[in-house]
Amino acid sequence: METVVKIENLVKRYDELVALDHLNLNIASGEIFGLLGPNGSGKTTAISCMLSLLEFNKGKIEIFGKEMTPTAYDIKRQIGVVFQNVAVFDELTVYENIDYFCGLYVYDKKERKKLVDEAIDFVGLGDFIKFRPKKLSGGLLRRLNIACGIAHKPKLIIFDEPTVAVDPQSRNNILEGIKRLNSEGATIIYTSHYMEEVEQICSRIAILDKGRVIAQGTKEELKDMISKGEKISVQVYGISEEQLAKMLKIPGVAGADFADGTISISMNGKSGGIAQIIEFLNENNIGYGRIASELPTLNDVFLELTGKTFRD
Repeated sequence: METVVKIENLVKRYDELVALDHLNLNIASGEIFGLLGPNGSGKTTAISCMLSLLEFNKGKIEIFGKEMTPTAYDIKRQIGVVFQNVAVFDELTVYENIDYFCGLYVYDKKERKKLVDEAIDFVGLGDFIKFRPKKLSGGLLRRLNIACGIAHKPKLIIFDEPTVAVDPQSRNNILEGIKRLNSEGATIIYTSHYMEEVEQICSRIAILDKGRVIAQGTKEELKDMISKGEKISVQVYGISEEQLAKMLKIPGVAGADFADGTISISMNGKSGGIAQIIEFLNENNIGYGRIASELPTLNDVFLELTGKTFRD
C-alpha cells in the first residue's frame, strides 16, 4: 500500500525542551490514522512540522513520496487542514469564506464554484450560505470550518480535534462526514480528546508521549499490549470462601472479589472469559443471575502506557 506520510527520526527542540524525540511515523493511503497523546506529547508540533509551518532540528518528512519543504506548493495543494480553533473571516458570509479558502488552491472560477457548491452540500450548509459566522451555532460553525478545509478536494486531510464543544448530533454529523471523505479516497489524520471517536472511526492509531511514539497499531492490537483484560461481573445467590479461592485458579482469572451479592472478576485475556466462568458456576452448583462483561478500552490502553489520563 502506498505511503502518504513518512516521518523519519524527527527531532524538534525548544532550547532545553525536546518536543519531538526521534519521531517515526508511516501513514498509508486510505487510512484514518488516529494521533493521540496527552497535552505536551508533541502532537501539535508534529503536525506543524508535517505542514512545514515549523522548522525542525533533525529528521525527514516525505508526503506523497516527496520531501516536504516550506516551498513544496505542489504537495501543499493536496493537503487540507481543519484545526481545533475555528479559522474563518467574520466579515465574510458562509459562501464567501469557503470560496476564499478554495481560491487559495483553485484559480479557475468555474471549477471553484463547482467545488464550493459541493463542499456546502457536503457539510449541509445550503440554508446558511448568506449567514455570517457570528450568526451560526457552534455546530454549524464547525461545519463551516470543515468546508473551508476540504473544498479544494485534498488527498490528505488533517483534523485536529474538530468536534470540541459541539452537540452530540453535530459531532455525529462530523464523524460521518469524515468517514465519507475517507471512502471517497482521502487519507485522514485525526486527533481528538474523545476516545470513543477514535475507536469509532480510526483504522490505525499511534500514541505519543514525550515526543515519541510509544505504541501504534489497530485498536485491537493496542488493547492486546496491556495487562488489563476483560472484567466480568456476576450476580450470585451465595458463594463460599472456598469456592471463591477455587475460582482464582481458573486459567486466565487474575482476581475475584465478592461484595453485595456480586462477584467482580478480572481476566488476563481480553475476551472469552464468560464461558469459563459459567462453566465453573454450573460445575460448583452456584446459582447466578445477571452476567455483564466489560472489555478494555482505548482509555485503559492510554492510562497504562502513559500513566496519565487522556486529558492530562
